[in-house]
Amino acid sequence: MAEVLALVEARLTTALGTPDARAAVTFLGTDRIEVLRFTDGDLVRYATLGMSAAPMSDPTATLADPLEGPRAELVLTVRAGHADTDKVLRPLAVLAASPQVEGVVVAPGASLDVGEALWPAAPFTSVLVAEPGGLVEDLELDAPLDPVRFLPLLPMTQNEAAWKRVHGAAALQEKWLDSGTDLRDPLRRSVPLD
Repeated sequence: MAEVLALVEARLTTALGTPDARAAVTFLGTDRIEVLRFTDGDLVRYATLGMSAAPMSDPTATLADPLEGPRAELVLTVRAGHADTDKVLRPLAVLAASPQVEGVVVAPGASLDVGEALWPAAPFTSVLVAEPGGLVEDLELDAPLDPVRFLPLLPMTQNEAAWKRVHGAAALQEKWLDSGTDLRDPLRRSVPLD
């Protein structure tokens, strides 16, 4: 576990630079989850560290495989200075702990909801998990371990989350693209949904 997390942190610092802050959260019955903050000009990136320590397993499986199964960390990017986004540390840790706590497998296209604003005055309580590989490349591990995927998170308003449940992740992403939505704006309004 510690070796995997050291490799994950090295991959994050190679891709995003040196973190300028970090916080750790431990939930009862789970391993420690850290959230690292990286500042890059007017962008702030938050990345989890700890979710990939164990593979995610199918909640219907009788026994969780300690080696094989998908591994991931979460990455959220927002514009700096528009909101107190550092308060997202706990909600991000909650999302990163969900495979251990709830037995879910976090994958692209999934919706994750924390049930409260991601940060003060945020119009978002949930995120859409996007495709990995853009900002931080997958981290290959020695067999039989699956690679660690760095999954971008895209904040969704309640209306967008409801619309996504009906029409799907690809349709919502197309709406955002067609509207020229700045998904990094921490105070943006919902995209028009007709």
